[in-house]
Amino acid sequence: MLPQGRWFFLTVIAGAWLHATAMLGGCVQSGTPEAQVRAVIAAGEQAAEARDLSGLLEHVSATFIDEHGGGRDDLKQVLRGYFVTHQSIALLTRIDSVEFPYRDLARVRVTVGTLDREAAGATAFEYATDINEIVLELKLEDDEWKVVRAAWPSTRRG
Repeated sequence: MLPQGRWFFLTVIAGAWLHATAMLGGCVQSGTPEAQVRAVIAAGEQAAEARDLSGLLEHVSATFIDEHGGGRDDLKQVLRGYFVTHQSIALLTRIDSVEFPYRDLARVRVTVGTLDREAAGATAFEYATDINEIVLELKLEDDEWKVVRAAWPSTRRG
């Protein structure tokens, strides 16, 4: 299982979902596949900032696994703890690339920064306390894009 901070970033991205759900209604019939995937990422960011555990997890597949073998239930427990210990969450999210190796599989590279309370309104990564690059894989399951895999190739402190 990943360290707590890294688990949090997965949910942040996969680190931006609530907004997309509002925009697309969670349905794949609207927009291009890339637009749908980007919307899921955006919704995850909003759900994380709202500390909405169920809002984040509704976009994580039951078959989710991270690069260390942690599953969806592990993610849920880590997020629950993170939300208890962090009453305020502010994030910056940038989608660096979206690729489709298969029609029903998207690979997304995302950069996520966490902001401290003083910089909560900031829009530049230079104010971030942690910056993580995350690689997510989303699979089309029952007409919805769900996160099935996550990896963190690099992390740096701001």
